[in-house]
Amino acid sequence: MSEEKQIFTLKQVALSIQKVISERYSRLYWVQAEMHKLNYTNKGHCYPELVQKEDGKIVAEMRGTIWKAQFDKISKSFSEVVKEPLKDGMSLLFLVKISFHPLYGMGLEVVDIDPTFALGELQKEREETLKRLTKEGILNVNQRLDFPLLPQRIAVISVESSKGLSDFYSVVQNNQWNYAFFFMLFTAQLNGDLAVDSIQNQLRKIEKVKHHFDAVAIIRGGGGEIGLSCYNNYELSKVIATFPLPVLTGIGHSTNITVSEMVAFRNAITPTELGEFLIQCFHNFSVPVKDAQKSLKMEVNQFIQDQKIELANELRIFKNVSNQRFFQTHQILNSSTKNLSLHSRFRFNNERKVLDSSADQLKSHVRSKKNFENQRINQLQLNLTKQVKVNFIDSHNQVRDTQTFMVQQLPKFFIKTEQAILNLEKNVKLMDPTLLLKRGYSLSLFQGKTINAKNPVKPGDIIETLTFENRITSEVREIKKEDNE
Repeated sequence: MSEEKQIFTLKQVALSIQKVISERYSRLYWVQAEMHKLNYTNKGHCYPELVQKEDGKIVAEMRGTIWKAQFDKISKSFSEVVKEPLKDGMSLLFLVKISFHPLYGMGLEVVDIDPTFALGELQKEREETLKRLTKEGILNVNQRLDFPLLPQRIAVISVESSKGLSDFYSVVQNNQWNYAFFFMLFTAQLNGDLAVDSIQNQLRKIEKVKHHFDAVAIIRGGGGEIGLSCYNNYELSKVIATFPLPVLTGIGHSTNITVSEMVAFRNAITPTELGEFLIQCFHNFSVPVKDAQKSLKMEVNQFIQDQKIELANELRIFKNVSNQRFFQTHQILNSSTKNLSLHSRFRFNNERKVLDSSADQLKSHVRSKKNFENQRINQLQLNLTKQVKVNFIDSHNQVRDTQTFMVQQLPKFFIKTEQAILNLEKNVKLMDPTLLLKRGYSLSLFQGKTINAKNPVKPGDIIETLTFENRITSEVREIKKEDNE
């Protein structure tokens, strides 16, 4: 007779499994897993997907359950310690109770979550990021950039509705010194997992137009330290550390500085402090400039006063020397004029005497010549009486021609002689120095005397040049010898 089959219903099997598991796993267990998805419901319950990954692949997965009352307690405790809310993708240490439900199968009921483990994981990520940046030698690259003397053009990565951004604008745009700034807002998500890609995308946009900006400011205000773990992300920290412009951060918290802040050119605890830093940059430039302006103005005024006094002294000395030189030159010129006038008159008298003597001699010679000719005619008349008739006409014509010649030539001679005397008198007048100056000539004097071998000049000497209308003072720059041989 065949053995009768024992048949169980599915429910009986499920309840049997439930009983075995409840008896075998009656205590609580600490389980390390990644909360892949929180799966928060409208009723306040959560059904997180718990996974374990190796080499980026899921090697184990179980359904979790956190009832509303327990979730509220866990969430509050976690936020107080970690300063971060529970979110997808976090590696956590769960206190769980293993259970089996006939309808929902195997699962883990989450009783508690250890927040200190989460802190350790966040700190671990922070340390790993710092270690990688240090190893790559880029931890302080952004801080070694040259910061502009007047950072006026700022690319701002923030949210337009952020109170921190409003506080930042209030400080820099309403400053009492009227320092002018230009800001361009690049809107980005600043909290949570989405912040990493969002901020990087905006930094890439800014890098394309980096020549339009002096620096970049990442501004996040309020919210305490919740959502700051993204600023420990390696990729975001690397982009900030290697960014070609100085990066300034003011993300609004006072403890546990993030890696992104550590690699930035300057980190401010609050957006307000960051705004005050920019104002101080202008102070550092303007205050020395204003002090220099005051000092320069005082020195310039003193220099002008000293120069006025020196100029007045020089003018007084110049006036005295000029008057003395003018008086000396005037005396020399008067003396030279008198000497020239006396010499001209003396020369004229001498020349006139010579002319008078020549005229007397000429007259005497003419008379002698006339007498001689008369005697000769008379003698011819006596000796040639026989030939008077023959030669009378010839002799008479000869006498007549001779007389005509004498009459014609003597006036010309007198006119020529008189013209020579007039020319001589004209030349004497032309030797008057005043006329020479009036004709465009000039007279150069050194130390009141004419320049010659006995009174030479050298480069650097001051000489005076007299023209008909002007007295010119000049300095000798160069002397060239003239070969007049």
